[in-house]
Amino acid sequence: MGLADNTDTSSFMTDFLKNSGGVAVIDGGLATELERHGADLNDPLWSAKCLLTSPHLVRSVHLDYLEAGADIIITASYQATLQGFQAKGYSELESEAMLKRSVEVACEAREIYYEKCLKSTSKETEDGKIFKHRPIIVAASVGSYGAYLADGSEYSGDYGEAIDLEYLKNFHCRRVHILAEAGADLLAFETIPNKLEAQAFAQLLEDKCITIPAWFAFNSKDGINVVSGDSLTDCATVADTCKKVVAVGINCTPPRFISDLITSIKKVTTKPILIYPNSGETYDAQKKEWVQNTGVPDDDFVSYVNKWCEIGASLVGGCCRTTPYTIRGIYRTLASRSVS
Repeated sequence: MGLADNTDTSSFMTDFLKNSGGVAVIDGGLATELERHGADLNDPLWSAKCLLTSPHLVRSVHLDYLEAGADIIITASYQATLQGFQAKGYSELESEAMLKRSVEVACEAREIYYEKCLKSTSKETEDGKIFKHRPIIVAASVGSYGAYLADGSEYSGDYGEAIDLEYLKNFHCRRVHILAEAGADLLAFETIPNKLEAQAFAQLLEDKCITIPAWFAFNSKDGINVVSGDSLTDCATVADTCKKVVAVGINCTPPRFISDLITSIKKVTTKPILIYPNSGETYDAQKKEWVQNTGVPDDDFVSYVNKWCEIGASLVGGCCRTTPYTIRGIYRTLASRSVS
């Protein structure tokens, strides 16, 4: 979007939404699509592994989502950490370069998409691909400490008593700065499982060297609290009081909980609310696999979108196990709302 050099980030998301017709589409599951393209993600680095082995697949998935109507694409850095790369034998410089590469690949996909838009004779092809020149945000994903551990604690928020605020700040600090300086438009702090980590992120954003805005997305397993049991309203208040946070919401949470969670967030913030749930399937942290036949079909998932927007969401997409088909359905639903 070219707004990364603007140190006043307060109006970033409201301006973006205004230029997008009041609502915007976030992309969908990255790992699901990488596996569909043939990637083997059985690794602690998860989708970040493809930054090492097959960045062309990551670029291709970003393009798939842009062609499905996504206005925001999220980088393959959710599980990419300096500590994780170095544990695989990479040097500090190599690890930093791979973090930057996650942003570069997404920016490349955006440029390729814009070129396709210029060449396309139609805004929507017969096979449903969208070629509409529009503002597109590249959001640099920052996963939780639990995502680095890859032990399922991102779904519990239980890091043990030894992990305190300063530890989390030190763990994330260099990574956040690298991603903020790599050319992304926004930092996407995702699947935040507890209040402590939200506070760590908020304090890191106070650094004047970070000149791009951020969003905070929490996860819940009961529709009331975040997964650690901390109050969602307390967590959302942390986001609300951080000036560089320009949107707050929920990700990687079953669709059936989203309406109540939006209502809770609205009680403590007037910032735009973002929602990108998972498919509703159950994740088995011990087996590290999704339990089949526990989610909702794409059409049912998309049927929630109007209600979420009526309640207060203005950015909607998908997380784990959602696909370009899901995102295309969301795009069409939001487009029809804009027309009406």
